[in-house]
Amino acid sequence: MSQSSLEQTTALCRLLGDATRLRLLRVLQHESLTVAELTAITGLSQSRISTHLGRLREALLVADAGDGRHAVTPTSSDEGNAALWALIDTRLDDPQLAVDRERASEAVRARSDNTGWAESVAGRMERHYSPGRSWEATALALIKLLNLGDVIDIASGDGVLAELLAHRAKSVTCVDANAAVVSAGQQRLSGHAHVRFDQGDMHQLPYADASFDQVFLMHALTYSKQPQQVLAEATRLLRPGGSLVLATLAAHTHAATTELYDHVNLGFDEAQIAQLAGAAGLDLQECRRGAREPKPPYFEVIVAVGTRAA
Repeated sequence: MSQSSLEQTTALCRLLGDATRLRLLRVLQHESLTVAELTAITGLSQSRISTHLGRLREALLVADAGDGRHAVTPTSSDEGNAALWALIDTRLDDPQLAVDRERASEAVRARSDNTGWAESVAGRMERHYSPGRSWEATALALIKLLNLGDVIDIASGDGVLAELLAHRAKSVTCVDANAAVVSAGQQRLSGHAHVRFDQGDMHQLPYADASFDQVFLMHALTYSKQPQQVLAEATRLLRPGGSLVLATLAAHTHAATTELYDHVNLGFDEAQIAQLAGAAGLDLQECRRGAREPKPPYFEVIVAVGTRAA
């Protein structure tokens, strides 16, 4: 094996000291993949992937495998680089690498050289991008069918939902516990006089009883250690005959993933949501699993709709 100078060894250690480059090397070791496929697998931008691949090609650790695909070189002309990567590879053990490998297998299965786009994604079309096709566009089209009164969006974030509802509601009140998020929402919707943002605790909301016609509680319950209190507050705010729309993660076991987003519980099942809603005084019309994410760990979402008795 050839020897390396201190400078060369330091540069190589720096190259292989990046988590993204290690992810790329590990996944390319099993499959030859395009930049587009690597973007879908890692969730990173194409420009970032291309930059990392360029560095790995310079080190002779990655090579062109044809058809726009890239692969780890079976034997590098620089044995030192290959040897250090081989040593690191034997010690890598991280859940993200297993996720990357599964996504890579899905990308390879999805390839079809002899069919058009529609045929290649038939049966899983919702998982794939096509120009102009997005949940926002679909939601905007459906929301045009709604006529809403006074709406409150609890744990609203920076107003993504409020922006969709603004043109179909008499008024929209957004409340969130995070001051920075509230400020961002105020800026986002500054042009809508009938939309307001308040900072507040969803367990003890600063509004009078029966103040709203519709309540939205979208992915709020996973941030609560007292979901019963949240449902009670949401129901208290509803006018008789008013409707509540709720979405939350279904029960799961992926604590390490959701902790990154500050979740304080591991979701709910349909029976739990029904029990919480009933105790709060809601009459549920629907409570079901409404969506399953297309990528590991395949989180599912429960959607529920209920009304307050007149």
